[in-house]
Formats: sequence, structure tokens, C-alpha cells
Amino acid sequence: MATPASTSAPLIEKHTIGYVPPEDRHGKVRDLFTLWFGGNIAPLPIVTGALGVQLFHLNLVWGIVAILVGHLVGGVLMALHSAQGPQMGIPQMIQSRAQFGSLGALLVVLIAGVMYIGFFASNIVLAGKSLHGVVDSVPVPVGIVIGALGSGIIGIIGYRFIHVLNRIGTWVLGIGIAVGFIYIFTHIQTDDFLTRGSFNLSGWLATVSLAALWQIAFAPYVSDYSRYLPADVKVSSTFWTTYLGSALGSSLSFVFGAVAVLATPVGMDTMDAVKLATGAIGPLMLVLFLLSVISHNALNLYGAVLSLITLVQTFAYRWIPTAKSRAVISIIVLLACCFAAVGASADFIGHFVDMVLVLLVVLVPWTAINLIDFYAIHKGKYDIQSIFQVDGGIYGRYNPQALLAYTIGIAVQIPFMNTPLYVGPVSAHINGADLSWLVGLLVTSPLYFWLANRDSAYRRRMTGGKLAGNL
Repeated sequence: MATPASTSAPLIEKHTIGYVPPEDRHGKVRDLFTLWFGGNIAPLPIVTGALGVQLFHLNLVWGIVAILVGHLVGGVLMALHSAQGPQMGIPQMIQSRAQFGSLGALLVVLIAGVMYIGFFASNIVLAGKSLHGVVDSVPVPVGIVIGALGSGIIGIIGYRFIHVLNRIGTWVLGIGIAVGFIYIFTHIQTDDFLTRGSFNLSGWLATVSLAALWQIAFAPYVSDYSRYLPADVKVSSTFWTTYLGSALGSSLSFVFGAVAVLATPVGMDTMDAVKLATGAIGPLMLVLFLLSVISHNALNLYGAVLSLITLVQTFAYRWIPTAKSRAVISIIVLLACCFAAVGASADFIGHFVDMVLVLLVVLVPWTAINLIDFYAIHKGKYDIQSIFQVDGGIYGRYNPQALLAYTIGIAVQIPFMNTPLYVGPVSAHINGADLSWLVGLLVTSPLYFWLANRDSAYRRRMTGGKLAGNL
């Protein structure tokens, strides 16, 4: 009697960037809710959410409104990427070859890899600070290494273990953050909790953008965690479980950071504010956040390694990456990130925000092109064999339409961007609010749709008048 795939799936993941065949599919669609809810109850979103009141000087009410708007909008894009996983059965970055060509996709793959290495390094710094906050005798650099090792083990084991940990974490962290909110609201230590800060349009827009970009930052790897689900899972089911989990979990963390900062004296580091605001349960909260950041950071390591494997496999197309290959590359990335994190730990918030704002300028047009291509042009039907061919098969080495739309999508953002490298004139006029992501989406989406449809007759001739079908 055959053993169902859901119970026979190995603990250590054997697939890397290859197509996941039907017999290896397993899991429940509800696992996506726990993955993205539990994964977002963590120190980094707490620190990021606090910026609305710390850096942009909003009061509590307007800060919460901005956080909710940003996550609810950005979460739509993130969840639409997630819904591609069961339909395709391949990682998100490999799928980009169908839009950009086998070589044309390299830039986006490289950018995604760099961004997730940055996320990983930032998170292990937070792990080190959290561990030091719990046990004073453990120096921050030692805590960084411990956090990296924990995430590394989880990332090497892979997909299934990550889902299991987040199913547990959803309940533990969900209860923990609810108790934390109750404690803070009943032990407010400031007189200006509700009056500190005020509404200002630039700060409100900046906070909305920060929340939306938090969601969009998951786009290059969110479907990596849904690709093992059975192919008959409904697109709507994948979308809603991902959307609700990610939007709810990240919103709670962002708001928690803002509340903790407002409930404590001005000028405190966010995690120090969390520890002070939660008083007697502060050490327990730090322990929960420490475990959360170690578990969730495995996603960043996993995504970074898949991106690096994709880059190498583009040129070494005869290479068949295995679980051993993934483990070796994971260790190399882990060691490099430990070295970088120890050096950057003094100002990790600044480095993190700077990096995300720069890289998302070039990732936003990719998001628009990928979603338009999947849902409006190909309608989920792709030739998987061509995606893995060195010459790109029917998709070619380069797709001029995608690359043109991508380039224009970056260019139109320049006047609206606010990054450490450049502040556009429109952004400067509205006191630094970064609206480049919104402009990039609104321009790139219809532009790519128009360019791709202009080329549809040519594509039909090249494929003998047939649409490429999924395997």
C-alpha cells in the first residue's frame, strides 16, 4: 500500500531549485497562515514598526492607521506571489526566467540574494542583542554567532522543518504578544503616550511605504514556501491564507514596536524599550523574540541560498544541486554574514533600512512584471522544461519586452525615491516621503502588459501557435 506524500516527505529537504513532482507534494494550505503569522512576530518588524513614531514622529493613532494601510496594500502583492507556488512547483527566482529569459533574470536573482543576505545579517544582530538582554554575561558578538547557528541548522534541514516550527510559533508567539500588549497598556510609563507626535503627511506616507515595502520584500521567495503544496490547491485558498497570516502578524509586530516606544521615555533603543515596557514579563518576551528571530531568519538564509544556486546553475547548467550543495552554500553564507553582522551591529537599524530602500527600488518593477505575466498574460501556464534550459527554451536568453519595462519601471521611480544614495525632487518636496514603490507599480504593470501583448503574434509564431503548458 502506498504511503501518502504528506507522511512520507523526508525531514531534510532533498529538492533545491528543481521542479517538485506531484508525488513529492505535501502539506496543508493552512500551513501558510502559521508560517507568515508566526514568522512576522519577531524583533525586526517590531523595530521597523517603531520607526513610525521614532523617526517620522507620528502619534499612536495615525501611526497605527499608516501601518495597517501599508500592510493591507503590500500584502496583496505578496500573497499573489505565494499563490503561484502550487501551480508552478518551482522557486520564485527560477520562475523569473519565464519573464526575463535565462540570462535576463540574473540581475533580479542577484538583487534578491543580496537583499536576503542583508535580512539574515540584520536578524542575527537582533538575535545577539536579544540574547545579551536575557543573559548579560553573553556578549552581543557571541549572541550573533549563536543566533546564526540556530538559523543555519533550521535552514539546512529546510522546508518541512520551517513549517513545523512556525505552526508551534504561531500559538506561542500569538499568545505572547497578546499578553505583552495587555501588560504595556496597564503599565504605561509616560504621560504623553497618546499625545506624543502628531499627524504629518510626509511621515504618514513614509510609514505606509515602510509597511508596504515590508510585504513586498517577501515577494522574491514567498512562493518557495507554497511550491510543495498539491497542484490542485485553489489559488484563492493560497492567497487568503498567506495574506491574512502575513498582514495580521506583521501589523501586530509593527504596532507593538510603536506602542512600546511610546510607553517608555524618549530616546530609548526599541528592544530596550520593549524590555522596559513589558516589565516583569520583559525577559520572557525577549526569550520568545529570540526564538522567533532564529526560526524566521532561516527563511532568509534559505531564500538567499536558493538565489545563489540559481545564479550558479544558470552557467553550470549540467550541475544538479543536491541537499548537500545547499548545506555547503548555507554554511558559507552563514560564516560571511556572521563576520559582517559583528562589524555592523553598532548601527544595524540604519544599515538595514538603507539597504531595503535601495534594493526595493529595483525589486518593485520585477514584482509588477511577474504578477502581470503570471495572471494576465500566461494565466499560470508555463513550459517548465524551457525554464531549466540553458538557452531559455521558448523564453529565450533575454525577453526585450520585460527588460524594457523593467528599466523604465526603475527610471520613473527616481524623482519619487528617498534612499541614502539619492533623494528625488518630488520626495524632497514632500519632506522625504518615499512613494517610488507606488509609482513603479502603477507604471510598470500596464506598460509590460502592453509590450507583451504587442509581441504575442511573434510568440505564437515561435511556438507553433500553441501556448506553453505547465508540466
